[in-house]
Amino acid sequence: MRCLVERGEANLLQPPLALVLGYGSPCRLLFVALFEAPPASKNFQLLLRKVDLIVITTLFWDIGGVILTNGWDHESRLEAAKTFCLDWDEFRERHDLTFPAFDAGQISLDQYLESTVFYRPRDFSREEFTAFMFAQSKEYSGSRAILDAVVQTKKYFVGAINNEPLELNQYRIEAFNLRKSFQVFFSSCYVHSRKPEEGIFKIALAVTQRQPEECAFVDDRPLNLESPRRLGFSVIHYQSPEQLRTDLRNLQVEV
Repeated sequence: MRCLVERGEANLLQPPLALVLGYGSPCRLLFVALFEAPPASKNFQLLLRKVDLIVITTLFWDIGGVILTNGWDHESRLEAAKTFCLDWDEFRERHDLTFPAFDAGQISLDQYLESTVFYRPRDFSREEFTAFMFAQSKEYSGSRAILDAVVQTKKYFVGAINNEPLELNQYRIEAFNLRKSFQVFFSSCYVHSRKPEEGIFKIALAVTQRQPEECAFVDDRPLNLESPRRLGFSVIHYQSPEQLRTDLRNLQVEV
């Protein structure tokens, strides 16, 4: 039985065993089942006493795709190409070659624009193009309300783990008052590591001095959940505000 429990295969255990594992996240919750009568009896009652083995103290959130729209994604770049009459194939190729360094804080916005747009004369200014980039950011009010409700409980350490270039990240923090919601920002432009790599998550653990088992991470991309899951985080694949609220409550997070 111990082996089955440790492997998260408690569904293979048959009643009336005393231990029944609830394993939405394996080995997170243990249920002690007390049987007052044999299972075949009409008076059969199953009493469950939920015992928390792991308590979530720390919540890390992605920003783009969860709290805000993505900062500079494919759709935004395609719209920029149409708006500013850029050759899409050329712009896309130059972006793909330059963006990893931009996203990791290794080059500035000016350097990115020099490589992708202003490598030749244009009939529009850097300021106009930058303003267009920044204007693509919008807030998702439903998920932001859930985030703020979690923050207002004052029961959790709340931080961001996000991929974002420096200037765009700073704009979004200021424009949407993200400091109100997050105590710390583990952004790719600051830590020079990007999701889905493990490094950015290990930095977050080291700086906050948390154990992965007490942490949960929310992201809209399944690939970005793989590294934290391997490290021992609880993970939530964000799809809608209603689903997010339910999944947080399933982790016993007050919201």
